[in-house]
Amino acid sequence: MSKKIKKPWPTKDVMNQIYDMKLWGGSTFDFYSGTGSHDPKIINPYLNALITFLDAFTTPPVVCDLGCGDFNIGKHVTKYTKKYVAIDIVEKLIDRNKNLYKEEHLGFHCLDITKDELPSGDCIILRQVLQHLSNAEIQEIIKKIDAYKYIILTEHIPLGNFIPNKDIISGQGIRIKQNSGVNILEAPFNFKIKYKKTLDEHILEHNNGRIVTTLYQVF
Repeated sequence: MSKKIKKPWPTKDVMNQIYDMKLWGGSTFDFYSGTGSHDPKIINPYLNALITFLDAFTTPPVVCDLGCGDFNIGKHVTKYTKKYVAIDIVEKLIDRNKNLYKEEHLGFHCLDITKDELPSGDCIILRQVLQHLSNAEIQEIIKKIDAYKYIILTEHIPLGNFIPNKDIISGQGIRIKQNSGVNILEAPFNFKIKYKKTLDEHILEHNNGRIVTTLYQVF
């Protein structure tokens, strides 16, 4: 008799469970998006690079934050934008963010970025989001993001050479244990860009890879 293969949970359910069970840590927080969103050694250089980029615009850009999480990072960036649209798949998290962060040009929306239509804008931020998604879900996002001129993408990837884009089931984990990481320019995504630049790179301890932020100009 063949074993019955379990279907993976919908990503929305997985992400709700991660926050409900505090699988990314933060036992004293109501919602916690992990050390990558809270460790000053990681987030301060990232914020400096991001703010430098945004502050260089003559007219502040409209920014869409796809996977805004607990907004511990986004709250520092809003004042450098004309409009800041923060999106996450976890409804309770979005409701909490709406209550905590109130600015006239800031909006929070509960959307599944793999399925729902995305707001228009000049620039998107995708910070350590794709690394948790299957290739099929990343592919759905890739189809949409070429509408934005700038993409600021942060991914946790291995040190040195690695095989990009090994597939995973969407969830808490990432590809690092398979000596892999997301590279949207490589197969099966083959995303086309005009220009790219590394904005920030943080080497993690214990040979646990690096967190790299890359600016892509699409057109």
